[in-house]
Parts: sequence; structure tokens; C-alpha cells
Amino acid sequence: MVLKKKEIQVDAFFLDQQQLEKLQRFSKAEEQNLASLLLHCAQLNNGIQQIQCIKKIMPLVEKMGQNSACDPMVKACLDILGETYFSLGAKNPLKKVLASSLNGLPERFMTLAVQSFVCCLREELKTTDVYLYRKVLDNLASCMEDFSLGRASVKNLFEEVFQFLQKSLLDIQEENRKNHGNHVVQTQLMHDLLIAIKVSMMLVQKLQENIQGSLWKHHESFVWQSMCSLLKSSTNFLMDAALLQTVQTTSGLAVILFTKTMYEPAEELPSLVSDLLLGSIKHTDVPAWFVSNCGTLCMEECPDSVLLFLCHGALAMLEWKNGSMGENGEKLLLDIASVLLSLSSELKESSMATSLSRILAIWTNSAQAALVSGSPSLKIKLNGNSDVIGKLLEYIYTHWEHPLDAVRHQTKLIFKNLLQIHRMTITGSNEKSDPFFARLIKHLLSLEWHVKGKYASLGCLVECVGTENILQLDRTIPVQILDVMNDQSLAPYASDLLETMFTNHKAHFTLSFQESTWIDQWHDIWVSPLLVILCEGNHDQTTYIIDYYLPKLLKCSPDSLSYMIRILQASADANLGSRSTRGALGALMACLRTARAHGHLELSTMMSNGLVSTECIKQGLVHQHNQVCIDALGLLCETHRSTEIVSMEEMQLIQFFMMYNLNSQSPSVRQQIGSLLRKLFCRIQESSQVLYKLEQNKTKQELLENSTKRHPLGILQQYKDFMSSVCDRLFEVLFPGSSHPTRFSALTILGSVAETFSVPKGRAQVFQLDQEIDSTRVRTLIQCFASTFEEVKVLAFGLLMKLRDVAFNLQDSENLDLLFQAAMDLSTSTKPYDCVTASYLLNFLVHHKGLQHICLGKWLEHNPQMDENTSVSTVEKNTLAVIKLLLVNVEEEIFQAKKSLLQAAASFPMYGRVHCITGALQQLPFNNLTLVAEWKEMVARLILMSYKLSAVVSPVVQSSSPEGLIPMDSDSESAGRLQMILHEIQPQDTNDYFIQAKILKEHCKVESEKLADRRPMDNTCTEMRGKERQTCDVTAQMVLVCCWRSMKEVSLLLGTLCKLLPSHATSEPSDGLIAVEQVKNIGDYFKHHLLQSRHRGAFELAYAGFVQLTEMLSRCNSESLRKMPAQWLSGVLEEIKSCDPSSTLCATRRSAGIPFYIQALLASEPKKSKTDLLKMTMKELISLAAPLNESPSVIPQVHALNILRALFRDTRLGENIMPYVADGIQVAILGFTSPVWAVRNSSTLLFSALITRIFGVKRGKDENSKKNRMTGREFFSRFPSLYPFLLKQLEVVTNTLNSEAEELKIHPSLFLLLLILGRLYPSPMDGTYSALSMAPFVPFIIRCGHSPVYRSREMSGRALVPFVMVNEVPHTVLSLLEGLPDSTSPCIRQNNIHGTLLQVFHLLQSYLESKQLFSLGFQQGLGDIIACVGTKLWLAKRPNPCLVTRAAYLDVLVMLSTHLGKFQKQGMPLFGFWEEMNRVISDSELMSGIPYSSAVPGLIQYLQSITKLVIEVLLVTAGPDIQSSSSPVAKKIAKPPLSIVHLLHCEFHEVRLLALEAILLWLKQINSKQIAEEGGGVLCLLIDLEGALLTMALKEKNLPCFCKVLEILYTMDLRNVLPKTECSIKMNPNELLTWSLNIVDIANSTEVQSIALKFASKLVIHLLQNHQQISKEVLKTWVQLLVYFCGDEQQTEMLLAAAEVLKSITSFLLINEKLILGLSDTLAMWKCVVLLLQNEDLVVRDAAAEVIQVAQSEKKSSKGTEFALRVVNAPMALDLAFGILCELLQQWGEIRAGVPILLEWLLGDSDLKRDSETSALVILTTSCHLMLGSLHFCSLMEEDDYLFDKGEVNFWAEKLTLVRQLSKHLLQLISMTHLTLPDHGELNQLSRTALDQAQLVGHLLRVLPPTPEFSKTAEFTRLAIQNERISVCLKILNLLKSDDTCKNENPENY
Repeated sequence: MVLKKKEIQVDAFFLDQQQLEKLQRFSKAEEQNLASLLLHCAQLNNGIQQIQCIKKIMPLVEKMGQNSACDPMVKACLDILGETYFSLGAKNPLKKVLASSLNGLPERFMTLAVQSFVCCLREELKTTDVYLYRKVLDNLASCMEDFSLGRASVKNLFEEVFQFLQKSLLDIQEENRKNHGNHVVQTQLMHDLLIAIKVSMMLVQKLQENIQGSLWKHHESFVWQSMCSLLKSSTNFLMDAALLQTVQTTSGLAVILFTKTMYEPAEELPSLVSDLLLGSIKHTDVPAWFVSNCGTLCMEECPDSVLLFLCHGALAMLEWKNGSMGENGEKLLLDIASVLLSLSSELKESSMATSLSRILAIWTNSAQAALVSGSPSLKIKLNGNSDVIGKLLEYIYTHWEHPLDAVRHQTKLIFKNLLQIHRMTITGSNEKSDPFFARLIKHLLSLEWHVKGKYASLGCLVECVGTENILQLDRTIPVQILDVMNDQSLAPYASDLLETMFTNHKAHFTLSFQESTWIDQWHDIWVSPLLVILCEGNHDQTTYIIDYYLPKLLKCSPDSLSYMIRILQASADANLGSRSTRGALGALMACLRTARAHGHLELSTMMSNGLVSTECIKQGLVHQHNQVCIDALGLLCETHRSTEIVSMEEMQLIQFFMMYNLNSQSPSVRQQIGSLLRKLFCRIQESSQVLYKLEQNKTKQELLENSTKRHPLGILQQYKDFMSSVCDRLFEVLFPGSSHPTRFSALTILGSVAETFSVPKGRAQVFQLDQEIDSTRVRTLIQCFASTFEEVKVLAFGLLMKLRDVAFNLQDSENLDLLFQAAMDLSTSTKPYDCVTASYLLNFLVHHKGLQHICLGKWLEHNPQMDENTSVSTVEKNTLAVIKLLLVNVEEEIFQAKKSLLQAAASFPMYGRVHCITGALQQLPFNNLTLVAEWKEMVARLILMSYKLSAVVSPVVQSSSPEGLIPMDSDSESAGRLQMILHEIQPQDTNDYFIQAKILKEHCKVESEKLADRRPMDNTCTEMRGKERQTCDVTAQMVLVCCWRSMKEVSLLLGTLCKLLPSHATSEPSDGLIAVEQVKNIGDYFKHHLLQSRHRGAFELAYAGFVQLTEMLSRCNSESLRKMPAQWLSGVLEEIKSCDPSSTLCATRRSAGIPFYIQALLASEPKKSKTDLLKMTMKELISLAAPLNESPSVIPQVHALNILRALFRDTRLGENIMPYVADGIQVAILGFTSPVWAVRNSSTLLFSALITRIFGVKRGKDENSKKNRMTGREFFSRFPSLYPFLLKQLEVVTNTLNSEAEELKIHPSLFLLLLILGRLYPSPMDGTYSALSMAPFVPFIIRCGHSPVYRSREMSGRALVPFVMVNEVPHTVLSLLEGLPDSTSPCIRQNNIHGTLLQVFHLLQSYLESKQLFSLGFQQGLGDIIACVGTKLWLAKRPNPCLVTRAAYLDVLVMLSTHLGKFQKQGMPLFGFWEEMNRVISDSELMSGIPYSSAVPGLIQYLQSITKLVIEVLLVTAGPDIQSSSSPVAKKIAKPPLSIVHLLHCEFHEVRLLALEAILLWLKQINSKQIAEEGGGVLCLLIDLEGALLTMALKEKNLPCFCKVLEILYTMDLRNVLPKTECSIKMNPNELLTWSLNIVDIANSTEVQSIALKFASKLVIHLLQNHQQISKEVLKTWVQLLVYFCGDEQQTEMLLAAAEVLKSITSFLLINEKLILGLSDTLAMWKCVVLLLQNEDLVVRDAAAEVIQVAQSEKKSSKGTEFALRVVNAPMALDLAFGILCELLQQWGEIRAGVPILLEWLLGDSDLKRDSETSALVILTTSCHLMLGSLHFCSLMEEDDYLFDKGEVNFWAEKLTLVRQLSKHLLQLISMTHLTLPDHGELNQLSRTALDQAQLVGHLLRVLPPTPEFSKTAEFTRLAIQNERISVCLKILNLLKSDDTCKNENPENY
């Protein structure tokens, strides 16, 4: 890459006057000596140059003579060098350079230099200011790091240094205590303290060098005393929980280091540390000095965190290698492990958990070091089967899915090291067959693939035992892992594991086999499955595989690329993919893109070697599958070298891509297109720089010519032309009516162009965007501000800012004035998005230098002093003026609103003005404002205005019913309610709406009657009418919107103003534009509104402003402000606790703004702090949420529950909130038992938030998916207090269930308990160590199945599954089945039976779906279960009177049947079982008739279950195994008691529906060849069903059944169906067609209509193809219905049905060489295709594009081998459709008849009719009343102007795209065929219509107000589109007319 290196910033040093004079005295002018060199160096201003200069010092010194050491000049220079060294900052590179230079000082100068440095250091050590200690400490640290002079100086001043360090530690600690609460200062002091401790440790570690012998260990010596002092301080810091954790950790290291240095004998040290950690220290055994300094550590109960840091200290500071600590050391190692593991269950806070995992990883490293020379007993104690390793594995399994990245990462390291530790203990034996490894692999493979920890652990094991060994256990592992890559959260883990496996496998093959014969085997395992998925896999899976797996595979084996390409190329043309799969073509694009991006292949090589053709890339670029397009684009844009020259082919393909892909509805696709094109532009920019250099260096010219054959200047010109054409295309698509995606894409890409090709000084630039800009394009960009999508405004604004100089030069002052006027008008519009437009317009205009003169002059009196002050920036001056203007306006409007809020809501809602003010403020550079006084005054006025506005609108949002302020119904009751609300809010209003509760509808009626009497010609009346109409139109919605948006804007404005307070610790609060007092008032304002607003919008947005304020407070240097959050917090908690009846807090609406208020206060606490506020709040809230005694009011409890819910949902509190989750769950479950509804409701919400917090956000729809679950071990180890709690609660619940009395007792918490337990699952890793076993829960959950509540029984069935290990299932199922009563039992409880059966059902389901299907134990278990099921069969038969339990038993049988049907092939003789099933069916009511009515409970359920069983048995008995068996039992089974026809005749529609669904499924299986033809099982079930189905179709009354019958008939072969119509329903095929068309017409269900149309269409085609007559009327009806189905307003289902029909008729009717239906009908169908291709719904467009696919495929097959684009996206399909249509007109010879029809399409008919109706009105208007007419017309055009007007429905279709594509093809057709139609009647009529329209549109455009694009956006766009349609149409018409007729009618005139 041709990037400039980042310049390093080096601050230069300066000498004071005295030092300079000293140097000047010694320096000599004639020769350079040391003094003159230093003087020169000091005079340089550039640090880099000073470095060069310092490097010259040593060579100069070395040249000096032997006796020069006595020279005073040298002494003076060394002094100055010393002073300079100590004055430089620690991070300044000069310091290091100076130190390394002085390290080379000759010996003779050493003494002098040491004297100088000692002198300087002594001065440094005299520092007394605590805040300057840091500099001294940094200097001491740098002296001791690789700097001989520094070390010598410290050695000389050893005692002083020690003294200083002692003093600094105590002083900093004291200063920290004084500054309690000032986070900024405290953080700084703690970092100083950290450095002080580190420096003390460095000093002590270097102690041995500094002091000879151990004399200092004499207890009276100064050094000893100092060491004791340091040890005491370190101990204090270690015990001080208020310090930062890093300080405590480092203190832990220091304590162990100092003790190690002082303790004798050294071999006893490990025992001392062991005793310390285990808390078993005896004071008698320990030296007195240790007790006196570390007494607090010798206590019985040391805090957990202290133990943790001591463990860390011992591991880091003691010597573990070489066995130097002997047996005591080994004991200490194991003790540390046991302490750490016991701490892991205590320390749950995130930072502690992270430290613990890191320290455990350090322990594993120390253990490896100790093992190298450890004793045999240590090897036994650290073997994989040992206790310690077992517990560590427990730790790993519990934490490998921890929410913190750091913990997961350390867990992986621990596992990796454990494997190494085990390997070290078994040296000599075979690792690959080691039982420990074998057991681990088996356990890991039996885990589900959604367990993330499985991947990393398997990866570590692969490195130990090799991939081959793991594949031998299961060859399908690679495919299983690839299947997992559907899920983005698992894809990175899966791809890492795959990489480890295939790399290891390749290495294994390379070593084992000499030749490369192994590569095919390797490809089969790792590459072939990948290619299958790439071609056929779903979107997500293929995307993640390409992103994560493919690059790794190619990196490991680049040669595999040719293998992949060879296979994909072979099928690329046949398998192009579809909208849902990539196909071989898509896979090829992905592989080539990845290969090119990673440097494995060049595009030119691909093209020349025929790996990919241009046509192939083209097809990729317009593919239906988004990702294939992106990959094809990526292939062109992404390269390994960023300076690779862009070829002509690439540029042409990019231009082709941009024609059809800018209108993508998918945001991710747009983002990818933007980023890929940015890469391309960067490549053009960077390669152009290389080309410019080559052009300059002519000598290299030949080289280039040989390499590229292209001339640099030629390439640069191509670049310029290409970029210019890209910009043309991008501006071209910003036409009127272009869709939001198109605009977004175009503006994003233009932004990239502007950014990439910005002009740096002095560099040639290949392209400049501002040269492409003209006034039209500037206007286009400004018009983008009118878009209703804010992101388009943002992009347009950003682009205009980059081009602002050009943009302003191209705009005349009149235009700017109009824009400014428009902005001011929009800022007071009643449409909320208008004020956003106004804000962007104003923010753009304030950059114009002449804004004051051009626009603001007429609004504000001018201040001439402003102009004279040239130092003030344009933006600042203009912004101040604009804000002043807006403020004056809004103040006037607030004054008016006080009189009438309704009038304000309807005419001038004030929020728009405030929004513009906030917008203007946000783009100001606050740190360098010039007009400070003016701004201070402005801020004060703005704050005052905010309060006034809030006072006017807040009564509405704070009322108890903000949503309904004006009654919309006409009853007196609502009027009474209104009076009550009005009394409550007492608005500042005099309007009669508010005083007398008038009923709106009547008022409107009266007003409209008055209006009818007036003549509309009178101007004054119009004005009056306008006013009255306005008053009439005010709705509750408008008032509310006005009020809550005003509150929102006030909040955001105040939040923005708060940011003006200076945040630097040095600046005074008075320097800011806003005073401390003002900030406090704003805080009180927010508090008031957050705690009192009732309207969600109002308090959510007040919250947004309040967050800005609280974030600023925590950083602020004013103590009173800093303490405010804590005061506010305690205040509101007090108010909640007090439950004072006069409190205004809102107890409904989930506590309204209170949770938001508390969230903002807590979230602003600094992340690195100790989060004291959070801890205090959570403690308070939890105690309030679970009151111990009955309090008189539940309101505090409700508030606490609501606030807790909000806090648990707040992501910003992150892991800090996790320690409170267990308490939260307990509170929620206990709250559920409250008798008060409000408490139960809030508890439910809290519970839901907590479930999400614990198990993660649910991504899928499946309630019971394996994701969002956790092993019981992990759950209970993270929340240990929940284990006894949940167990106890379950016990309580089950005790209420098991009472023998029959009354209904339901415990409220049962449901919640089962919900949590159902989310847990057992881990095969559950070892013997876990005290948190899941077994105690099982009996309780089984008893929950006896609940009288159906849903609870269902839940207990699901919840039991996770608690039973797979191998335990048969045993559990048998015991459950044996517990079921016999038919003779005296007391039969159906609830208990039902619960048990549900548990059996769910257990069996999980068992039969598990992987262990074919093991022997499995078959044995299944056999036992089948036998046991047989003993309780009475429950499925008539002796059991309860239909619900009968159904439940049948469900178990159905599931067994389904699975046993699959196992028959495994040779399990199950004839007995099937015989039993036949008996159950024979005994059922389906055989003998059903004696019940459907009102009997459970009947429908029973019938559905028995029907499913019948269908399963039918399938099995029809199978070849039973049909061909000769055994008598089989023959008996082969004749089932019921046939499928019998089911179709059942009176219950539920039974019929199940039978029909089965038939449909079998049909589809046969059609898709899923069933082997010779099997014939299913085929024989479907024989002779046609007649029955036809009869059913005529008689069926049930809608779903009728639908299914039609669908089956549609799926069947009509050749089999039609012969049966006569005999079964007495209809011939034509009558059947009429009947089906009639169904389409009269059905009121879209589903029935859709399937009936498809069936009818299939009939039509069948009859036409078989040359049978169909009447013209019927065909006409069919065509009309098809056209009706394609209407834009139809439902998706109907549109898709139409698309399917069109696809099916394409080859026979649409593109047939003969016109079978006639021209107008065929073109009507083609118009349907065009309409569907423009539908807003992507699915519909893609379905319609398949019509073009069929047409193109036929064209390709009929015309030979030329390449045709087939699988294309909708924009390309539309273009192709018009092309095909024009070809067809030629082929049919219908050009003369066809072209006028296409011209009508071009002109458009919908707008025409409406406009021509209104044209009469416009033309009648005389010139004097022109304005009035236009007003009236516009009001006609704007049908109903609602507040939230969505505008046109279709956000995707672009009328002008259609016009441009159709006209392109028409012009080509005309020029090719030289068509002229001089006297064509239809054309003349068209001409007249077009000219009339041109006149009308021209007139309407003229009467629009100025800047209509902003004030009348919709009308302006509509007219602009129509204008272009007309002019294109006229242009073509003129071509078609002969020369003489068109001279008079030149369209340019219109």
C-alpha cells in the first residue's frame, strides 16, 4: 500500500536562560566542542532533530583527551545533561535516546557524570507536592531500567530513595482519602500509587546489587526499618477494598516479594505462605516483625479478594523451576490450587472472576515448571485422574461458556495447559491410547454442538492425539461442524476447530505418505462437503462458511483451489442457483473472490486461463441471490495488492453492475456494495499515484511497457473517464421519485468518491468530484434533504459539506434566499419530519459567507460590529444569528400557545424551531468560540425559553390520560371524563375547546354547514374558511404529538447545553458558557419531568437529555455537581420507600419515568470505579422488592420491581449487575405469590427480563430450541444461592399438589419454576465432584406432573427431559410407565396419568432423536419400553373413559410407530407391535362410528391422535417388508382395518384434514422422486383416489379442507384426474374449468382464491395444449382474473400465485412463436409480469423474475450455445422483459399494433385520468383567480392530509426507471425496423392526449409555490415524473410520424 508512514511526535526540550549562558561561556565558534553541540541542540525546536543531535554527543566525547575530565566545560555539560534527563517526560523518546547515549560514556568521565546525576536526583527527591510525585517516580523507574548512570545514582542515594518511597506511599494514600468522591483525582492518585509500589518492588529486586551481604537484616538498620515500612504499607493497600483492583493486585505481589526478601530461613517461606492462604497461621511460629507489619493478614478470616491476590503474588514471585523449594514448594503449589478453586465459587463479580481465571492459568504454567524437576508424588497428584485436575476440569466446564470473553479465553488456556500437565505425568507411555484422553474425547463428542466450550477443547485435544484418531470415532464430524455454521455465534468457533483439524490432518498425511496420493482423501473429507453446502446451503450458512472457513482452507492448502474450481466449473452453467441457493455459479464466485482477495490468484490469470468468463461474472453481478452479486462484485473490487491496476474489463463490469443493483432493499447489501466500491476507488487512487511516479521516472518506462502493454497516461485517462461515468450514473439515479434504497446507495458511493479523491497538497489527483458538479447537481443534492428518510438527509448533507465551496459558488443569492425561507417555513410545519429537513437546510446554509446579507437581513436587525470582527468564523457568526432568529420566533409562538394550545398544535407546533436550534448548536466547535459573551447570553435565553415551553406543554404529557385529550366519540360520558382530565391538568389556555367540552363531530358539522352557504370566490372567506377548517381538524393525536415532541426537543436541547460545561480539571466552571447554578436547575427540571410524565414518548426522550447531563456530571470538576447524582438517587429511593400518599410518582405504566431516571444515574457511574451507587441501589431495591413484613402499601414494592426490571435490561451495566441476578430471581418468584395483582404483574415482567439476562436474547421462534440454555452445573455455579432456593420452592409446590383431597390447589410459582428448570440441561461432563447435582430435582419435577393445571403438566413434561441423562432414559421411562394404574385399580386419577404420559412422551422423543440410535444398549432399552407399553394398552382403548389421557397414550404410540418404521430396516422384528396397533385401531371409535358430540372434552384431540396412528400404520403396512413377507402374522397385518378413503369420509373435519395433509405429502414425495419407484408402498395407497377427491371438492364445506383438496388436485397429474370427472361429478373438463374460475371469483379467502386460480390455469394450459376448445368468454374471464391478481394492493399470497401461473404459461403463451391468445391479452399478461417485477415485496419480484428465467432458458436452448442471463434480479429482469417483448413483436409481426400499446404504458394511465378530470377545473380558472384555482387544485391533489402520511404505498418501484428502460427498447426497435406510422388513428389520439397533458403539467408546475420540492414534495415529484413521461412519449411519437406532420409540434415548447 502506498501509505505515508505516521510521523512520530517528539516534544523538544528547552533550557532556561542560566543554562544557556553557561553553555555560551564554554562554546567555541571556530570548532565544535561539547558545549556548542549542546547549545545548538537546545536551540532546535524539533524533537526529531534534537535526537539526531544527541546521538553526536558520544563520538565527540570519545575524541576528547585523557585529561579533559578535569575540564570545567565537561562538568558544566554533564550537569546540564543530568538536568535535561530528569526534566524530560517518561514517554518522551528523547529520554531513552539520552540514556542509551550516556550508557556509552567513557570510564574516565563516569565519576563526574555520577556526581552530576546524584546532584539532580537529590533535588528531585526533595519534592513535597503529592501531585508532582509521579514525575519523580517515573524518573526513578527509568533510572533503574538499563541505564548505568541512573542505577549508580540510585545506589549512591539509596537511603534517600527508600525514604522518599516510604513518604510517597503514605502521602498519596492520605491525599486519596481526602479526595473521596472525586473520581477524576482519585483515579490519577491511584495510578500514582501503583507506580510507587512498582518502583519499590524494582528497588528491592535490585537490592542485592546495592547492598553487600546480609548486614542490613540487622533489625536496627535503616534499610530493615524501611523494608518493614514498605511491607506494612503494601499490606494496608492489599487490605483496602476502596483502591483500584490493579493497586491491590500489585500490592499482593509486593507483600510476597518483600517477605521473600526479608524471611529466613528461605526454605521455610513456602510453609509460611501456605499457612497464610489456609488461615492456619500461629503467631508463635512466625517472626515478630511479620506479625507487626502483616498482622491483618494473619487473621482467621481473610477477605476472598486478598487471598486471591496473595495466590497471584506467590505464583509470580516465588521460584517454581528446578524444584528449589523442595517438598514445601510442592505442598504450596497444591494448596494454592485448592484455595483458588474454593474461591471460584465465592468470587462472582466480573473483575474478580476474570482475575481468578487469569491466576488459575498462571498456576497451570507454574505447575508445568514444577513438574520438570518435581518428585514422583507430585506427578501422581497432578495426573489427569487426580483430584486437583478433576476439580480444574469442573472449573473449565463451568466457565467455558462464561459471558466474559476474558474468562472464556483463560479457560481455554487452562484446558490446554492441563493436557500438557497430564502429558508430562505420563511420559513414556503412548499418549494416543491414554485412557484419560480417550475419556475426554468421548465426553466432548457426546456434547451438543451448541456448546461453545466444546470447540476450543476439542481443538486442544486434536493437537494432543491428532485428527485421525478423532475421525476414527466418527467420520461425519467435519460435516456436523459445517452444519453448525448456520449460526453466526458458533461460526467462528466452528471454523477455528475445523482449521486445527484439517491442518493437523494434512501434517499427519504428509508425514505418513511420501507421495501426494493422500490429497484426494484429504479433499474428500474437508473440501467436498464444503462445495455441496456452498451450492445448496442456506444463505446464512454459506455466508459464514465463506467468511470464516474458506480463507483458512485456502491458506492451509492453496493447491485445493484448482480442485474446487474444476468441480464447480463443470456444473456452473447447469446449476446457476436460485433466489435461495447460490448454485455452482455462486459457489464459484465465492471461491474466486476469496482466492483473489487473499492473493492466491490474479483476475487476469483467471480470465486468460478460462477459469471464469466475462459473461459468467455478468450473470453473477445481476444474480437473484444477493450474496452471489456481492461475491461477484467482491471478485472485481478486492485484491491482495492495493496498487494493482484496474483493467478495462473490470471497469466495464462495474458499470454494468451499477445499472441494476443500486435499488437493493437490504441494508446489509447496500453496506457491502458501498464498502467494496470504496476499495475499488482506493485501488484506482493508489495505483494512479504509482502510475504518476512511473510517468515521472521515464527510465522505468520500458519496464512498464513490457509488463502491461498499456501506457500510464492512457490508463490514467481511462480511470478519469470511468470515474466520471460512475458519477454520471450516480447523479442520474437521484431522479424524482427514485426510491430510498437507490438514493442511499448513490449518496453513499458519492461520499466514498469525495473522500477517496480529496485533493492533498502537492499531489496529482487522477479525478476530482468537484469538477463534475454543476448547479443542477447541487440542486439535486439539496433536494435530497426533502427525503422522509433521515439517513438520506445525513448523506446528502455530508456530501454537500465536502463540496461546499463549489456548491455555494453555483447557487445565486435569490436561490439561497428561497432555501432559507423554505427552511424557516418547514421549521414550523405540523409534519414531524419537516423540521428535520429544516434543520439540515439551516446547517448547510450557515456555512455560506453571505448568509447575513442575503437572507438574515430582512429578518433581524444587522449588527455591523460583527462584520468588522474578522477573527470570528463564518459558521459561528451565522449560527448565532440563525439561533437568535429561531429563538425570537419560538418565544412569540410560546406566548401564543399560552392563549391556545389547540391553535398552536394545528398551526405552529413549536418543537420544529427547538429542533433546529439543537441541530445548529450540535455542529458548533464549542472549544474555540470567539463571541463568548454573546453565547453566554444566548444560552441563558435558551434555557429560559425551554422552561417556558415545557410549562405550556407538560400538563398534557403529565395528565393521567395523555393519549385522550379531546373526546372523539359523541357521547356525554366521554365529555364528563374530559372535564375531569381538564380539571386535573389545569392548562394555561383560554380556548373554548378547553373550557366547554364540545363534542368535535357536531362542531365540524355546524362549521361545514356554515361553509356551504359561502361563495368560494371571496378571498377573505377563503382565509376564514382555512382557519375554521384548521380548528376543525385538530385531533387528540395532533395535540399530543405537539406536546410530547416539544418535551422531547426541550430535553435534547437542555442535554446539549449541559455539554457546554468545561470538562477539564484545570478550568474554572466560570469559563464555560453555562454556569453551575444553571446546570443544577436543569438537573432539577429533568428530575421533575422524569418522575412525573405519564407519556412514554415524553419520559423516554427526557431520559435521552438527562443521560447527557449525568455523563457530564461524573467528569465535572465542581464537587457540588459531582455529588448530585448520589444525592438525587438517595432522594428518589427515600421517596419510593416513604410511600407518602401525597407523592406524585406514577405507580402505573411500569412506574413510567422512574426506572429511566435511576438507570441514567447508575449508568453514568465511571466504568472503572467500584460502582458504589449501583451496589447501594441494588441492596435497597432488593430489600424493597421482597419485604420481610407485611407493609401497609405495596407501591414501594411495585416501584422496586419495575426499577429492577429496567436495570437488569440495561446493557450498559454489563457484568456489574450479574451478582444481583440470583436475588432478582428470588424476588420475582416470591412476588408471584403476592395477593396483589400489581405486584404479580411487575414480578412477571422482572422474571422475563432476568430469563433474558441469564440465558441470552432469544433469536429463533422455537420455544424449546437448544440455544439460550445452560447446563445445570454452569447455572448453579454462577448463581449458587438459587440451588437451595429453587429446591425448597419446588418442595413447597409439590407438597400442595400431592394432598389427597380432591380440591384444586394451584401454587402460583409452579409455572416460573418449571420455566427456569426447563432451560437447564445435564452435561455429560457432570463428574463426581459437583456438589450441585441435578438428581434431587427429578422426583419433584415428576410430582409436578400431577398438577391439576394442563399447561403445568405440559411444562413438567418438558422440564424433566434436561434432568435425565440419555443413558438413564429407558430406566426412568419404565419406572414412569410401571407407575400407571391397571384397568382394575380402585382409584384412578386422570390428571396424574396425563402428567406421567406427557413426561414419558417428551423423554422418549429426546431419546429417539439422540445420536445413540444403533448401540446395543439402545435396542435393548427400546425393546423393554415396547414390552412395558404393551402392558398398559388399556389406556388407549375404550375401557379408559377419559379421552384426553387416551389421546396422550396414543401420542406415545404414534411416536414409537414413526421411529420403529425407520428401524424396520435394521431387522428388528416388530410384527407383534404392529398387530397390537391394528387392535387399538379396530377398537377405536373411528371404526364403529363416533357416539359423542364435538363438545366432549378431549374428543378432537383423541380423534387427531388416532388418525395419526392410522396413517403411520398404513404407511408401515404398505411397505415392502410386510407386503412381501410370507409369515402369517405379516399377512394378517398387511390388511389394515381402515383405509385412507375411510378417513376422508369422516364427519369430523380435523380427521379429514390430517388425511388430506398425508396424501399431499405422499404426492410431493413421489413427484420429487424421494421414494424409490419400485417400493410402491405409498403408490398403492394413492390408487383410485381421484374420484373421491373430486366429489369431496364439490361437497367440502370446511375451508382448510377445501384448500387442501384443491392443492392435491393441482399437484396430481391432470391426465389421471380428467377422465374421472364425468363419472364422479358429472362434469366435462370445460365445466370443471368454469367451476374453478367461479371459485376464484366468489371465494372470500385469499388462500382458496390462489390455489383455485393455479388449478384453473393448469387446466387452461392442459386443454389448450391438447387442442380442446375453450370458449372466448372463459378465456377472457381467466385473463381478467389474472390481471386482477397482479394489482399492487393485493396480498402477497395472491401475487405469488399469479407469478407462479405466469411462469407456468410462459413458454406456451407468453413467448410462443404463435399468438395463441391474441395480442391484447398476451400483452395484458406481459404487463402483469412488469407489474410484479416492480412490486414492493422482494419475494414477489423474485418469483416474477422466474418468468424471465424460463424465457431466457428457452431462448438459449433454441438459439444454440450463446450465453444468456437467466437467474437475474428484478431490475435486470425488467430490462430483459422489455427486450424480449420487442423481439416478440417482431417475431409475431405485430409491431404496428404493439407499439401504440407500449406507448400507452409509457405515458401511464392512472395519473392521466385523475389529472384530466381536474384539468377542466384549472382551465376554467381565469387569470385573475389563478392562485385560488391552484390552491383548490392542490387541495384536490392532496386527498386527505393526515398527520403521519405514508405517501405512496410502493417504496421500491421507480416509475422513471420503467420509463427509461421501456423507451430505450422502443427506440432500438424503431431504429432497427425503420418504423414509421404517419396516419395511425391511435397514435394521433395518443399525441393529442400527450400534448394536452404537457400543457396541463406545465401549468401546474408554474402555479406551485417557490421551492415546491420542500413545501409540496409529493405533488412536485408526481408532476416531475409525469413531465418526463410526456416528453419521452412525445419524442418517440415524433419519430414515428412522417417528417411533414411533426414540424409544428415540437415538444420542447411545452
